[in-house]
Amino acid sequence: MSIPSSTIDPSRYVPAPQHLAGRVILLTGAGSGIGRALAHAFAAAGATVALAGKTLRKLERTYDEIVKAGGPTPALLPIDLENALATDYDALASALDREFGRLDGLVHNAAILGVRSPIIHHDVPTWCRVLQVNLTAEFCLTQVCLPLLEKSTDASIVFTTSGVGTVGRAYWGAYAVSKFGVEGLAQVLAHEYQGNERLRVNLINPGATRTDMRAVAYPGEDPRTLKTPAEITAPYLYLLGPEARGVSGQRFEAQPPP
Repeated sequence: MSIPSSTIDPSRYVPAPQHLAGRVILLTGAGSGIGRALAHAFAAAGATVALAGKTLRKLERTYDEIVKAGGPTPALLPIDLENALATDYDALASALDREFGRLDGLVHNAAILGVRSPIIHHDVPTWCRVLQVNLTAEFCLTQVCLPLLEKSTDASIVFTTSGVGTVGRAYWGAYAVSKFGVEGLAQVLAHEYQGNERLRVNLINPGATRTDMRAVAYPGEDPRTLKTPAEITAPYLYLLGPEARGVSGQRFEAQPPP
């Protein structure tokens, strides 16, 4: 896998105006939280964002906000990653192909927490649901989008990982295992495209961020002590832009150490 040739710290990256202009980026979980913030950041940088997610109402809100702010008109691609079939993924890829003819970025952001529970008590259906949404769906979506990404002259895939995706932690169960799987999927894919500077694959750990999922996982935590989703978009902007060309197979922290 290639080694970053840039001295840029992605967590502190400040993009040039419109540095994503002309690019088409597919983003999952675009209706709320980090996904919503990323959609706004990508559009503000000039990208056309294909908004994917389960709840159409939330996607439409993000769509309307981007249009009101003067960003490029997004695309709406509702998809239920928990229950999607092969035909649903094929239909999504076909819609992107018809509308844009290529894809310059794919950001896997959607995920669910499931339950925090000891393995001995972990609910099996919940385990399967978490692995489906957080890992299997990402494989399926990546697979159908690879032909579109290969049509781009400078494509980027970004997987969202977690601190429990490299070091297991008690009670994180299916969520931690799913993120270990995401790390492996990204590494395998990056290795398969090693030497191909037209397509890069990387991982970002958002860290502790003020989201609904975080509030469920840490109910006693003061959310005011956490960064907002809008404050952690920098590394995503970097990896999706031209300055990250050739940077692949890497894992980045969205929040720099204090």
